[in-house]
Amino acid sequence: MRIISWNVNGIRAIAKKDFFESVNKMAPDILCLQETKAQDHEVEETLSAMEHYIIHYNSADKKGYSGTALLSKTAPIAVTKDMKISEHDSEGRIQCAEYNDFYLVNVYVPNSGQQLDRLDYRKQWDADFLNYLKNLEKTKPVIACGDFNVAHRAIDLKNDKSNYNKTAGYTQTEIDGMDAFTQAGFVDSFRYFHPDTVAYTYWSYRFKSRERNTGWRIDYFLVSKSLVDRIKSVDILSDYFGSDHCPISLEIEF
Repeated sequence: MRIISWNVNGIRAIAKKDFFESVNKMAPDILCLQETKAQDHEVEETLSAMEHYIIHYNSADKKGYSGTALLSKTAPIAVTKDMKISEHDSEGRIQCAEYNDFYLVNVYVPNSGQQLDRLDYRKQWDADFLNYLKNLEKTKPVIACGDFNVAHRAIDLKNDKSNYNKTAGYTQTEIDGMDAFTQAGFVDSFRYFHPDTVAYTYWSYRFKSRERNTGWRIDYFLVSKSLVDRIKSVDILSDYFGSDHCPISLEIEF
C-alpha cells in the first residue's frame, strides 16, 4: 500500500498546474491533502476527474482557509472528522479513515503565527491531538500523516540557530510537542529509516528558498511502533512541484 501526503497550499491553484499528472505518476492507493483552502463543494468539483478514488473532505468554516481531503482507492470502513473538541473543530484540520488493520489520520496542524500569537493555542492542540491519537491506538495501530508545522531537530531545517525560539515551527514549545508524540510511541518514520539524511518538505516562496534548498522538514508520517516492521519505504518526493511543500510517501505491507 502506497500512501502519499501533500500540503497543496490551495487545491484550486495546484489543480491548474501539474497536480493530476503528478498524482498519476506517484500512483497512491491513498492520498492525503492538507491546506485545500476551499469549501467541500469546491474540493469535490476540483477533484471530480479523479474517478478511481473515493473522496472525503473536511473544510474550515472560514472560506479559503485550512482544510483537508482524503482520497482512497479502497473504501474505508468509516471516515470521521475532527477531535470533537469545539475549540479545535472549526478549521477542517483532521480526517480519520478506518481500514481493516489501522487508522489513517490526515492532519494539518495549526501554525503558531508570525508573531507566535497562536503558540499557547498550538501547545493545547498538540496535547489534545496526542490524546486523540492514543485513544485511537487503543483499538488499532495508527498512521498519522500531514503537515505538523514543526521541525523536530536541527537537522530538519536549514538555519536552525537563527530560527530557534523566534520562528513558528521551531520554538521549544513546538519541539516539546513533537517530543511528546515520539515519547508516547509514535515513530517519525522518515527519520527512523534515514537517521542522518538532510531533506526538506517545505520551502518559503520568498528568497528563492527552494532553488537554494533553504527548507524545513515539517511534513511527517508518524506511525505506531507496532507498524514499523511493515514499512517498506518512506520518501520525500522533492521532484514534485506546484506547492511550497512537496509530497511525502510511505509504502507499507499488510
